[in-house]
Amino acid sequence: MLDPSSSEEESDGIVEEESKEAMAPQAGSRISPSRTSESSGGLAPSSSRSSARPTSPSPSAVSEEKEDLEKLHREEEERKKKLQLYVFVMRCIAYPFNAKQPTDMARRQQKISKQQLQQTKDRFQAFLNGETQIVADEAFINAVQSYSEVFLKSDRVAKMVQSGGFSANDFREVFKRHIEKRVRSLPEIDGLSKETVLSSWMAKFDTIYRGDEDPRKAQQRMTASAASELILSKDQLYEMFQNILGIKKFEHQLLYQACQLDNLDEQAAQIRRELDGRLQMADQIARGGKFPKFVSKEMEAMYIEELKSSVNQLMANLESMPVSKGGEFKLQKLKRGHNTSIIDMGQEDENTLSKSDVVLSFTLEVVIMEVVGLKSLAPNRIVYCTMEVEGGEKLQTDQAEASKPTWGTQGDFTTTHPLPAVKVKLFTESTGVLALEDKELGRVVLHPTPNSPKQSELHKMTVTKACPDQDLKIKLAIRMDKPQNMKHCGYLWAFGKNVWKRWKKRFFVLVQVSQYTFAMCSYREKKSEPQELLQLDGYTVDYSDPQPGLDGGRAFFNAVKEGDTVIFASDDEQDRILWVQAMYRATGQSHKPVPPTQVQKLNSKGGASAQMDAPISQFYADRAQKHGMDEFISANPCSYDHASLFEMLQRLTLDHRLNDTFCCLGWFSPGQVFVLDEYCARNGVRGCHRHLCYLRDLLERAENGAIIDPTLLHYSFAFCASHVHGNRPDGLSTVKVDEKERFEDIKEKLRVILENHIVNFRYFFPFGRPEGALKATLSLLERVLMKDIVTPVPPEEVKGVIRKNLEQAAQLNYQRIKDYAKIEVEKGQKDQKDPENVGRLVTPAKKLEETIRLAELVIEVLQQNQEHHAEAAVTSSGDQSAFAWWTDLMVEHAENFLALYAIDMDAALEIQSPESWDSFPLFQLLNDFLRTDYYLCNGKFHKHLQDLYAPLVVRYVDLMESSIAQSIHKGFERESWEPVNNGSGTSEDLFWKLDALQTFIRDLHWPEEEFAKHLENRIKLMSSNMIENCVKRTRMAFESKLTKSSKSTDFRISPSLCTMFNVMVDAKDQSAKLCAMEMGQEKQFHSQIDELIEESVKDMIQLLVAKFVAILEGVLAKISRYDEGTLFSSFLSFTVKAASKYVDVPKPGMDVADGYVTFMRHSQDMLREKVNEEVYIERLFDQWYTATMNLLGTWLTERMDQQLHVYQLKILIRITKKKYRDFRLQGVLDSTLNSKMYETVRNRLTVEEATASVREGGMQGISMKDSDEEDEED
Repeated sequence: MLDPSSSEEESDGIVEEESKEAMAPQAGSRISPSRTSESSGGLAPSSSRSSARPTSPSPSAVSEEKEDLEKLHREEEERKKKLQLYVFVMRCIAYPFNAKQPTDMARRQQKISKQQLQQTKDRFQAFLNGETQIVADEAFINAVQSYSEVFLKSDRVAKMVQSGGFSANDFREVFKRHIEKRVRSLPEIDGLSKETVLSSWMAKFDTIYRGDEDPRKAQQRMTASAASELILSKDQLYEMFQNILGIKKFEHQLLYQACQLDNLDEQAAQIRRELDGRLQMADQIARGGKFPKFVSKEMEAMYIEELKSSVNQLMANLESMPVSKGGEFKLQKLKRGHNTSIIDMGQEDENTLSKSDVVLSFTLEVVIMEVVGLKSLAPNRIVYCTMEVEGGEKLQTDQAEASKPTWGTQGDFTTTHPLPAVKVKLFTESTGVLALEDKELGRVVLHPTPNSPKQSELHKMTVTKACPDQDLKIKLAIRMDKPQNMKHCGYLWAFGKNVWKRWKKRFFVLVQVSQYTFAMCSYREKKSEPQELLQLDGYTVDYSDPQPGLDGGRAFFNAVKEGDTVIFASDDEQDRILWVQAMYRATGQSHKPVPPTQVQKLNSKGGASAQMDAPISQFYADRAQKHGMDEFISANPCSYDHASLFEMLQRLTLDHRLNDTFCCLGWFSPGQVFVLDEYCARNGVRGCHRHLCYLRDLLERAENGAIIDPTLLHYSFAFCASHVHGNRPDGLSTVKVDEKERFEDIKEKLRVILENHIVNFRYFFPFGRPEGALKATLSLLERVLMKDIVTPVPPEEVKGVIRKNLEQAAQLNYQRIKDYAKIEVEKGQKDQKDPENVGRLVTPAKKLEETIRLAELVIEVLQQNQEHHAEAAVTSSGDQSAFAWWTDLMVEHAENFLALYAIDMDAALEIQSPESWDSFPLFQLLNDFLRTDYYLCNGKFHKHLQDLYAPLVVRYVDLMESSIAQSIHKGFERESWEPVNNGSGTSEDLFWKLDALQTFIRDLHWPEEEFAKHLENRIKLMSSNMIENCVKRTRMAFESKLTKSSKSTDFRISPSLCTMFNVMVDAKDQSAKLCAMEMGQEKQFHSQIDELIEESVKDMIQLLVAKFVAILEGVLAKISRYDEGTLFSSFLSFTVKAASKYVDVPKPGMDVADGYVTFMRHSQDMLREKVNEEVYIERLFDQWYTATMNLLGTWLTERMDQQLHVYQLKILIRITKKKYRDFRLQGVLDSTLNSKMYETVRNRLTVEEATASVREGGMQGISMKDSDEEDEED
């Protein structure tokens, strides 16, 4: 029979190897050392060494040879130990009765390998390079960029991947946490929720992570791996532990067949033998007093009780197992007589089997094929058969013609008779009219047993008188199935003292009533209850010699119990072997019966045919013995130190688990847990020993860099602690001295490792992975610090330990980022091909640059701590009552971390030049981070930073104030008043410097309120003073410029005058920004400067209007010479009249008017174009128009009694009309234009025009009335 987990090819290979081994000695060939080790179970040194022995070997050569031999010996001993261990493991897998494969364990994810990490990096880089078809917005690209730089390229992630502590799910969860804050900070978009954005981003992440892989294949692979993590078949478990223990395939096949692992009866019997052996061992310990060393002498009695109680529990577990799968019988709760803890010895009679307790149920299949020898009937006569099992129903076949009496009909019956009577009758239909019944031709009565042949056979029928055919035969097959609780049956001779008192051949059935109760029952034909029975509890079966005086039977064996012997005999040797094997399994005896040597000799003389008569199990046992496996199969499990064997098994299983493809963190797979649980229960491995070994192995792996889940450590530690301190949930138990000592050693070792993990929390739990590990570490450390199991450790003590660890963590983390920054600097110098001598020069600027880069790294570390570790003690529900102090300690850790940085920062700032202000970006960088942190804002480092920079800020402001004042003074002295942007060069420089200074102070975001307020007041006051100075200097320059300018109509508004106006405008705008403060009384700075600017502008307008009035006065002074009654007027009139007779004399005075109009229009256009403030222009034009119109009115009023000269009239009309029209076009309001003075002037000029028109020469087309021609002239 082949092992279910093997193949035919492997089996053929084994046979070939055996044949080669069998032929090798005959051919006289030498067996190689490796072959010898596999065949004989031992390693033999090569004989070639002896054939070429050196005459005088050196001591070193001898020692090397000795070491090689010792190494080979150690390897061989290790191999044997693993083979023996594998035998025990195989039996646990073959017939488990204590443990089940757990289905509630957390499913483990596939771990990420180095190749997968690199592949992931490449895929994300390809996305960032735009090499994929994934459409993404800028926000997502930035998130992926940050994720790639911060997470994927982190050395901590690479180290974690190398340790096997990262799964694909971890990568996904880190990205999800990374983007949640980014998505929450995005602005709200109508119709698009942030959950939708988040899910969309995660879908894109999955697409990038998966790359070009087919998602269906990935899903199939994940499903297959997940299934292997849940429930494993027996074959899969065998294969797993072959790999764990290094067992070869053919060795497994040999052991599998020889141990009869597919025979559940043999496995159950093996368990019963093991449990009996453990009880006997407990009795020996009790009698011999060889107890392990306990912490208390009183525990020795408890220890024996524990051993017996554990065996009794196993017996109860075995008893609760069904006898065999599919068996339909009542389970009897019967135990061995020595199981005193479960059944009282006084109730022995109640536990004796009665005949009614033994119930068997058989299924019979009767198949009638044909009848032979039916010749007397006519060919067309109808025949048929009936069949019945005595005591049951009768069945009939189909009808057939006598010429062809074949059927192939099957009848199914059930019976409780081990020796049933099956009757088959042949009938023919009666042809007589009066016949009531069909005519019976013949019958056959058979007594089948489960051992009867299953194939169809011809049976001679007993014919009736009515049938002349005497040689009538029927061909039929009877298959009688063996019920599950019948272990063997057959005919035996038997003789006993209390049962079967007469030597007689009877039909016996070995019945299993329950897992611990078997009975030999003898049956008569057609009886369901046994005639007699023998309960096999306490009996020992063995082969025996023929008994004299007993006739009948050839091969003898007996069952012996104290005070009773029952002798059995069979008619053939093979049947005897089968009976002894079956009864050996049933009795649970430790002694294994061995066939007598005579039988072996008889079999060897009988040749091949005799050998094949032996049971197949004997064939596999012989083959295993040939390969040196017999010692492992026949070894008594009770004689082994299962504590050390299990220690080895668990260690190898853990190594196998940590090296598989799952991110297990030290957790066994369900299949491994199942086998280890079954091994411990079956072989009595103490739970404390198991967990102590597990803890030690886990801690060793953790020290070597493996990632171990602290929750797993907590489970094992809690079990050991409750055991050692006598507070186990299942009651008080014995505690060995070595267990307590080992526990204390492991406890100290665990404390050191946990504290080391907290010191290196950024590297053992990078980015908060594994999830919940840091919180579990804190919880376990709190448990480890407890003096006993019930007294909680004071929170202050735990807090003190962790505070000390975090202080070390601060030093470690800071040193690592310093080293990282140093590597970056060296790499930068290498990339820039910096000469070695230059790279070593540490200038203040370079030192400051390095300090700023270090600050960036410090901030990055603190942000990651805040994001991934600060909330480690908070549960999923948000409760952090268990570790409420963790946040405070993390704040202290951050302050310590910053304090270390402060040392380097102070050293870098000390060497900076007092005139250098390059260090302010460092303050802004640190302050912008610290002021937004709830815990670090205004903390120790933050206050130190403020104290360090406050004098620098004050000095910087002082120097800036002095510098700006000097620039104002020098600037206005050299000012050309060329327009620059909104003002002049000096004003623009002033306002830019003031704005830059205020922006700088504002960007400092000084955290201390009083000093920030002081700085603001200082800057606003300084700005107000500077602007005031600027305004005054501008007004003075304006007045000086006007004073030096011409007073005639040649005067032109220069761009510089407009620039001065613009300076005022800009000063007003800038003062609103630079001088205004939001708080109450400080607004006076702004109001005062506003008032100054308004006064200055008002003065400037008045000066300019006065200039315009003076120019008009000059024009009026020129035409005053034509006043009536003056000598010049009379002379001028006479000269013009005389000259006009001979030549064309030009009109006097029109040039004056045109010059004034040109000046006026030029001034208006220049002001309108160059001055930036409309309000000032309108105000100026209003005052200009009003003042000049008032001047005209006054001048005319002074000449009220005089008639205007015609030339005066023409000039005034031209000036008045143009002034009115032009100012109206410039937007002067009608209320201003049509003033009373204008009406007065207009009326006077109109009257004068009427008077002059009747004179000689007239007005020559000049009139106060508007006309189109004048518009065209304009």
